[in-house]
Amino acid sequence: MANPAILTVDDDPAVSRAVARDVRRRYGDRYRVVRADSGEAALAALREIKLRGEQVAVILADYRMPVMNGIQFLESAMDLFPRARRVLLTAYADTDAAIDAINIVDLDHYLLKPWDPPEEKLYPVLDNLLEVWAATPDISATETRVIGHRWSAPSFAVRDFLARNLVPFRWLLADEPEGGRLLAAADLSPADVPVVITSDGKALAMPSESDLASHVGLSTTPASDFYDVIVVGAGPAGLGAAVYAASEGLRTVLVEQRATGGQAGQSSRIENYLGFPEGVSGAQLTDRARRQALKFGAEILSTREVVGLEAAGTARLLRFGDGTSLAAHAAVLATGVAYRRLDAPGLSDLTGRGVFYGSAATEAPSCSGEDVYIVGGANSAGQAALHFARYARRVHILIRGASLTSSMSRYLIEQVEREPCITVHPRTEVVGGYGDDHLETLTLCDRSTGATRTVKTSWLFVFIGAEPRTNWLEGVVSRDERGFIVTGPALLRDGQRPAGWSLPRDPYHLESSLPGVFAAGDVRADSVKRVASAVGEGAMAVTVVHRYLEAQ
Repeated sequence: MANPAILTVDDDPAVSRAVARDVRRRYGDRYRVVRADSGEAALAALREIKLRGEQVAVILADYRMPVMNGIQFLESAMDLFPRARRVLLTAYADTDAAIDAINIVDLDHYLLKPWDPPEEKLYPVLDNLLEVWAATPDISATETRVIGHRWSAPSFAVRDFLARNLVPFRWLLADEPEGGRLLAAADLSPADVPVVITSDGKALAMPSESDLASHVGLSTTPASDFYDVIVVGAGPAGLGAAVYAASEGLRTVLVEQRATGGQAGQSSRIENYLGFPEGVSGAQLTDRARRQALKFGAEILSTREVVGLEAAGTARLLRFGDGTSLAAHAAVLATGVAYRRLDAPGLSDLTGRGVFYGSAATEAPSCSGEDVYIVGGANSAGQAALHFARYARRVHILIRGASLTSSMSRYLIEQVEREPCITVHPRTEVVGGYGDDHLETLTLCDRSTGATRTVKTSWLFVFIGAEPRTNWLEGVVSRDERGFIVTGPALLRDGQRPAGWSLPRDPYHLESSLPGVFAAGDVRADSVKRVASAVGEGAMAVTVVHRYLEAQ
């Protein structure tokens, strides 16, 4: 394994050479010094290092560079190497920008130019950053491998779980030589797949999500049995609540059944989120929020299915599917929504074998040169169509209405219209899907005429409707006719508080019919179904939690 890299980027050749010279003189025996003269060249170097499986310890970037300044470069670089420590090189006049960068790119330090002598102004800074980098565990430095069949729903489920939890892995087919060799080494056969080979060489055959999580570095066991606040659901609302609760000193645990990010985490690019003018992928946004919550001391538990909620005196008790429980003074429900299943003959048996719900970004490269069909006309469908257009021969968007204007943001509609390989089919729905080991054909119906036609495809991605994940709350909190949690003033009927309400006050905003239990984000009735709104409600829920706790 090559030595870790220290990368420097500056468009001034003299400064660039000076930085590299000083760094190499002190650290050249332990680190490889990589020098670039622009943000674009530096990103290309980082991508090459990433592909080789090597590491970057520290990145030093000049602030004033043309095309891509130092902050913009570091924002992109941190998505490739989130562990790398980040330093911005600035002139005295740029110190305000450097301070802003602390929040934008988690900047570790900024250095004023010139830094002579380096023994006093450069090396002490780098010594400290390298020490911090070396002490930080690096799960991604070692390789997890997944062996499975191409058209296997269980194999897809494992890959999707790892991808959505941002666990790097290598995908191998069981009928390929390397996959076969690994199976033989583990004394397993193709009948045992999916098989996961962990970074420490342990072979897991057909692992459950909880077993998989515990072997790839995800936390599944709480450190305590009582907290100030439990947040259920790690989508934007849940992550927002966890960040604000933990940052304000509340003992916080975030419980997620599947993967952080929720539906937003599957988005290929979110372009209307405040502060990201060039857009940000759902995975990038999720990872930053997750790291931020951990930074403030929140615990994040994965693969924990919540099946019950009840009042236990002044505490609120969550019950899990494995029979265990967890208690807190208050709870924030941010379980989000799930895509509705498409009710058409043949599709249920092909789920995970050509029929997918959500973006299933892991499948995009496999669609190269083929036709992809997407059902749905909201923003999530538009973002997915643009993502798959980078790979597929043609992308077909099927919508029940006459156009996209009633359900999709204008900026996305314009991008879809500009993409030559995307075709929108209005008043069209899927009425059947067929195939042996995977999807092979779809039957489409024109709702205007009733005429049907059959198309050949192996790829159907569904983005329809939103069903709240609240069946486990039956009889516990008030829900509307669609299952969304009713909160705050909406609980009052003719000035009367909800049945069973035990406190001498009206429910707080975002508070459910069970005092001390709050709802935020898409799961809440009449909420705005946008990422920014969900994050805002998560933060607002913590403010109301404080009011509730102070009154106890």
